[in-house]
Amino acid sequence: MPPTTPSDSPLRLLLVCNDAALAERLSEAWQGERAAPRLTAAAGAAQLRALLREARWDAVLHCLNHAACTPATTIKTLRDRALDTPLIIIADPEDQKSAIKALHAGAQDVVFLDRLSRLVPAVEREIREAGHRADHRAALVMLHDSEARFRALASNLPGLVFHLQRDTAGHYRFLYVSEGCQRLLGLKQHELRGSAQRFFDALDAEDGERLLAALEASAATGTALSWEGRLKQGARWIDLRSQPHRNDEGTVHWTGIATDISQAKETEAALRESRAQLAALSSHLEAVREDERERIARDIHDELGSILVRLKIEAALLASKLPAELVSKAHSIEKLLDQAMSTASRVARQLRPGILKEFGLAAAIECQAEDFAHSTGITCRAQCDEGIELDPDMALALFRIVQEALTNVAKHAHASLVVVRLKRENGNIALEIRDNGRGIAEHDLDKPKSFGLRGIRERVQSLNGAFQITTAEQGGTLLALKVPLRQDQNDASREPEEAIQQNLF
Repeated sequence: MPPTTPSDSPLRLLLVCNDAALAERLSEAWQGERAAPRLTAAAGAAQLRALLREARWDAVLHCLNHAACTPATTIKTLRDRALDTPLIIIADPEDQKSAIKALHAGAQDVVFLDRLSRLVPAVEREIREAGHRADHRAALVMLHDSEARFRALASNLPGLVFHLQRDTAGHYRFLYVSEGCQRLLGLKQHELRGSAQRFFDALDAEDGERLLAALEASAATGTALSWEGRLKQGARWIDLRSQPHRNDEGTVHWTGIATDISQAKETEAALRESRAQLAALSSHLEAVREDERERIARDIHDELGSILVRLKIEAALLASKLPAELVSKAHSIEKLLDQAMSTASRVARQLRPGILKEFGLAAAIECQAEDFAHSTGITCRAQCDEGIELDPDMALALFRIVQEALTNVAKHAHASLVVVRLKRENGNIALEIRDNGRGIAEHDLDKPKSFGLRGIRERVQSLNGAFQITTAEQGGTLLALKVPLRQDQNDASREPEEAIQQNLF
């Protein structure tokens, strides 16, 4: 590669010539914007090789028939040293044949002695051309290195790197596929480059149609291609991702990667199965727990309640026979028994409210709101649409959600007002519980021991519903959930929701 010489510095020219008078003539003939060149003469091949070893030169001028070596020797010397230094032949006008022969051998130009005005532009032009050739070689080297790095990277990726083309007629062709196609598809590179259809044929029929549809949509809209599908053999899954680009002719290109996600799919399926088993176990445990609650509530209501009633009767009979000074003590015992009976009744309702089975979810929620207000001193209002008939499991799950939400309000909200709203909404049962307390932060939802919220979420998921907790419009917290309602439920007309909310708050 010739050195880059600033335009205001003199050129370094090596003159192969043993005629001092001719060398002086060439130096005097130099005209141009540059300063006069530094001409260094080499009489023969030995001196030429020595000077080429010592320094780099912008150009070599070989004086035909005025040097101790032939142009062929000079050309061979430059090639042996792998130099692309321009070689210009200086020749007498009568030596045209020899000059043309030198051009054919590898010289870049010829300047005849009767036209030395061409010397300066010829030298400057050939130096520029040599610079262009050097830049081109450097670009080729960089391109080769870049391709080598890309191929090394592509061959080590856990998948198939591809360049897919779709022409204006809708035909597909792989312009490039990496070595990963053998591991992923069992096909060789030349097989895919020869026929893109072999790739589509390797896919499950249904998933292959989805891929073609995804390619069409990506080509039409310019959006990224993201597709997952199965292979015909081995029940394997691949994931294909690429970004399209369209050229001026309308041809669409996708450059991307396809990876084997079979293990991820197996893990995902196992995780879904595990979650399903956990959900089934949770439902079973919840059912067992509800049965136990019902048994305990029945024992409290029937056995303990009847005992307390008999004790009250006995206490009343005893009070009628006691002396006057002990009557007040007997009445005090009766009051304690009344409190015990009230407490037993409240505990039984919390464990398994009989009103839920006898009168439905709306009545049970209203009764729970009254108990909550009485026990906590927090105003609790309930508004429930009439005529909502649910199966026992759904009604019980929604009632437990209300219980858990009210418990959370009492423990954490610091609220003075709670509103419970049960309604029908677009084929769903919607339940909203809002308070005017301190609200809930995002990190509160992710606390390790937020078992109450997790329990609510599990119950909602078991009903195939949706659940969210947000900040209420008036401040505080809003818990809202929706669960699907049976299609045969009566969608009776009701008071507008805005008016109901205004009345509640």
